[in-house]
Amino acid sequence: MPNRTVIDLFLEPGALVRHPDRAEWGLGQVQTVVGHKVTVNFEDAGKQTIDAAQIPLVYVGPDPRE
Repeated sequence: MPNRTVIDLFLEPGALVRHPDRAEWGLGQVQTVVGHKVTVNFEDAGKQTIDAAQIPLVYVGPDPRE
């Protein structure tokens, strides 16, 4: 697995996201962003802390980078 070091600077509280490898977690809403640690409240997995330097979360809805 390649070392991912790019952190998505557009992640912010309120953004709706999905985990790229955990579809069963459902839709998530970003709660906090501190450095590369992102806390997301997922429908079916509750609050999870994601290392955005390792796992690029997938935006749901319009992607602010486009």
